[in-house]
Amino acid sequence: FTAEVLPIALLEASALDKAQMVVFSGGFSYGDYVMSGRIAQLITKNKLGDKLQSFVQNGGYAMGICNGFQILTQLDLLPRGSLVHNESGHFICKWAGLKRNAASPYLNGLPDEFELPIAHAEGRFVGIDGDAKSYVANGRAALLYTSNVNGSSEQIAGLQDETGRVFGLMPHPERFVARSHHYDPDWNGAEKGWGYYMFKSVREAMN
Repeated sequence: FTAEVLPIALLEASALDKAQMVVFSGGFSYGDYVMSGRIAQLITKNKLGDKLQSFVQNGGYAMGICNGFQILTQLDLLPRGSLVHNESGHFICKWAGLKRNAASPYLNGLPDEFELPIAHAEGRFVGIDGDAKSYVANGRAALLYTSNVNGSSEQIAGLQDETGRVFGLMPHPERFVARSHHYDPDWNGAEKGWGYYMFKSVREAMN
């Protein structure tokens, strides 16, 4: 990728004109005051209006990682639901087992099961009126945890929209792009870290 990094405070609608993909990164935007991602969502909406929705409708890709997943959900770019405090009530920082649940341009180059780091306090996805079960059944829940790490409904770790071009996940692929990032120095599951293959997958899908 050729990337341009912009603080949300400097974001302008014109930034999307030549972009193929927008990524809302992980981290604690605006200190997660009020609720995780809420201030970032309000400022993004104020600056872009409906431009982000139009960007996706016209073939653009959007990805949200951790805090970015929370922001995309609040921007109504992903299936409805909320990301709330973990069932334990504590911040969780660990590696989590994951499994693909549906075809996704972000997951095409990954095995059926893999692992990525997670680091969040408000990462438990909750759906409304059985929504979570339907997301698992219809493929909107493209990524699931292999165990109950935070209490998420149906162990949902990531969601995609109906086009597959908008994808949000709580795990951090950017923290595992090289083999040396793995906690086991002898890990030899692949030539690169699994996060590398996630970004490579969506790059190839955009060609």
